[in-house]
Order: sequence, then C-alpha cells, then structure tokens
Amino acid sequence: MQKPKVIVILGTTATGKSNLAVQIALRLNSGQAKKINGEIVSADSRQIYKGLNIGTGKIIKKEMKGIPHHLLDVVNPKNKFTIAEYQKKAICAIAEIIKKGKIPIICGGTGFYIDAITKGAVFPEVPPNKKLRKSLEKKSTVELFKILKHLDSRRAKNIDKNNKVRLVRAIEIVKALGKVPLLKNKKSDYKFIKIGLYLPQDRLKNKIEKRVEKIFKAGLLNEIKKLKKTRVSEKRLKEFGFEYWNPTKEKVLSETIKYTKRQMTWFKRDKQIKWFDASKKNLEKNILLKLKKDF
Repeated sequence: MQKPKVIVILGTTATGKSNLAVQIALRLNSGQAKKINGEIVSADSRQIYKGLNIGTGKIIKKEMKGIPHHLLDVVNPKNKFTIAEYQKKAICAIAEIIKKGKIPIICGGTGFYIDAITKGAVFPEVPPNKKLRKSLEKKSTVELFKILKHLDSRRAKNIDKNNKVRLVRAIEIVKALGKVPLLKNKKSDYKFIKIGLYLPQDRLKNKIEKRVEKIFKAGLLNEIKKLKKTRVSEKRLKEFGFEYWNPTKEKVLSETIKYTKRQMTWFKRDKQIKWFDASKKNLEKNILLKLKKDF
C-alpha cells in the first residue's frame, strides 16, 4: 500500500517559505497539481506561541488567503513547550488533514521540529527538574555548552550551542539518565517530499535588512511591552531570542544572519532535500513540476 505524501517547505529565515507554502496550497486547490488540496502545518518553534507575531514574522490572516494553518498561536508564552509535545500535535494535525482527503504542507525553519516529524525520533521521557533548571539558567550559553561537553561529548557535537533552552534540556536529561540517549527513529507512515529554499548570501542579507526594518516599523517594541504586561518574564523573553531581548536594529540584523547560517548547517545534513534558489523566476512553476512528478 502506498504511503500518503506530505510536502515539506523549509529553509532559512527570509527566504519566503510562508508565502510559497500558501501559493503552492492555492495551486493544489485549483487543480494544477492533479486536484490535490493543501493545508499548512507550521514548523516554527516560536510562532507556536500566542503574542509572538511581529518578531517571528508570523503570517497574518490576509496572507493566508483562506488556506487553513495549523500549530500557530496554540501555546501561552509563559509556558514551556517541548519538542515531544510539538511532535504529538504535528502528527495529529497531519493525520486530520489526510483524513479530510487533503495534503499536509509542513512549512518552517526550525530544523529540529521538521526532523521530529519527518524522521520519527522517539524522545526520552524526562520530567522537568525545576531546581536544576534554576541553577543552569543563570549560566551563559558558553558555560552550558562546556558543562554538556564534559557530561556527554557525543550530544555536544550535534546541538545548537547558542540555544540556551536546548542546552539546559540536554543537561537535564544527562543528569537524569547518565547521558542523552541516541534518538531512536521509528518508521514513518508518510512519504515526505522536501523542498528547500535558499538565497545567495548578498540577496539574503538584503532581505534580512528589509525584514528588520519592517518588524521595527510594525511595532516590535510595542509587542514586547504587551508581552511584559501579560507577565511574561524578562527571562522568558530572553529565551525567545534576540528579537525579544533588548532589541536594536543592528543586533537583530547581526544575530539573524548568524542564525540563518546555523539553520543551513542543520539542513545540509539532510540529503533528501531538493533545493531551489528563491531568487529565481518561475520558482512556483518549477516546484509544482517537481511535485507533479512525485505525485
């Protein structure tokens, strides 16, 4: 029996993933790819939170053009949300979309989230250790990475050493289990068709510069004030990244460029991704041609 197909649109920040996913879904819905309907499942580790809109570049209702989107605005930003919780919700969303006779389109730039869906990793069940977390969260990412490297050098090799939340979680698991277990992958019920978007470095920098200008004009600083009014702590805002922690245009630009490099490092490990230059003409047409072959 043939496995149901799931489209994945991934890539770095500012490559136009969200817009492309909507356009592909619209084309699918209009019958230009064998009359397949599409719905979108977000794979973004911050857009899942309510109120994190401007800084994360979250798609707005008008831009969705009537295409259903899943896993946006589902978690209170004061609450922690684990990769295992995301995986469960995403798998449920995919199953519901397929049950309706439609095609799920996973869209996002969080490689860990995408791998959790497409590679079927089984995550260790380790409850939060509040006392340990409190002590670890006082440390810098450099200090945390050194601790993890000492405790489990294998895990240190494949973690984002600039992501404080993941470093704390990895140390927490090591302390509970002695080491971070190798993630076991179970066979997926789906066939994933992975489309990657990239931009030449000069064009990417230009797009990021425009994005930074746009988010500040759109009211990033007011968004941060609103989050603080709802009692989202400064510590929590810091966990959400550079856009939410004492942001300046220069800082956000610099850190976003660094982040895109880390995103590409992660994605390059996956040889199943078919890459497309997002600056080229006929991008949608070329991707639809590929999808027609796969379907």
